Amino acid sequence: RDIGRWFHVYLGVQTILVCLLLFNPHYAQYDYISILFGILGMQAMQNLSYRMGVGWIGLFFILMGYRFISAQGVFKGLIIVLLFGAVIIFLCAYALTTRRARLANDNNQILMKQLQDANIQLQSHSNTLKQLGIANERQRLARELHDSVTQTIFSMTLTTQSALLLQDRDPNRVGVQLVRLNQLAQSALTEMHTLISELRPEKPAGGLVAVLHKHINNRSIPEGLTVSCEIDGDQILSTKEDQGLLRIAQEALNNVIKHSEGSKVYIRLHLIKPYWIEIEDNGQGFNLEQAQKSGHLGLASMRERADEINWNLSIRSTPKMGTLIRAEKNSLQN
Repeated sequence: RDIGRWFHVYLGVQTILVCLLLFNPHYAQYDYISILFGILGMQAMQNLSYRMGVGWIGLFFILMGYRFISAQGVFKGLIIVLLFGAVIIFLCAYALTTRRARLANDNNQILMKQLQDANIQLQSHSNTLKQLGIANERQRLARELHDSVTQTIFSMTLTTQSALLLQDRDPNRVGVQLVRLNQLAQSALTEMHTLISELRPEKPAGGLVAVLHKHINNRSIPEGLTVSCEIDGDQILSTKEDQGLLRIAQEALNNVIKHSEGSKVYIRLHLIKPYWIEIEDNGQGFNLEQAQKSGHLGLASMRERADEINWNLSIRSTPKMGTLIRAEKNSLQN
């Protein structure tokens, strides 16, 4: 505001000086002096608001008109005013255009700076999410190691100690303990292979269906538990979706083997719109709210997998009545 006020004073002083030259009777070429109004008009359009600048230009036209009409008459004076006025308007328009271009460039620079800052923030946020994902994956693997492999190794330790005690007391029973120890070792090895396979990011060879069948065939299935796999359709999903659904199926099957005490597991993969996968067992089931709080059934891991591929995961379980896990592709993606 202070700059605008002082600029008005500056224009006023300059206008008075130009008027002294314009109205000086000793200048024969006084008409060319009016071009100085064009320079003042350019300064007004570059430093004042559009309305203020137009006001000053209007004042310049009045002063020129008065001088030319009083000296040349109405008709000739108006013609001279129009000629010199056209030059002044052109100069002022050029100044206004230059000012707008400068302002647009300044705005572009500001926007560029904001975009750069936003990009830096996005990169920082992306790195944070990546680190968080790594931390969550480590936590999940640590939990899986604790819930499966660690417990199995603990059982192996107890079995080994029992075999050592029976070696002197009842050598005939040592063989039974060694068989048990071998079974536990095989179970721990299978668990380790399962966890290691989850660390492989590449696209499953042969597609989801082939790898799912391979996993079921290679998985150590307890006696008395049957696993059936039903495939409907042949739509090819994205690599990320294949990986996510495979991990969900693996996690669900692991939970059934470790916790359900059921006799049947049904894996249904629907590769026709709407796309979905279901893992259902007839085991003992569980209280969903308590299971989510305990964090030992891998439910959080399956939900994270579903969120990563933008699928909706639902879990239904009732004690003594089995469990149904269903992941369905978001309808907005179909």
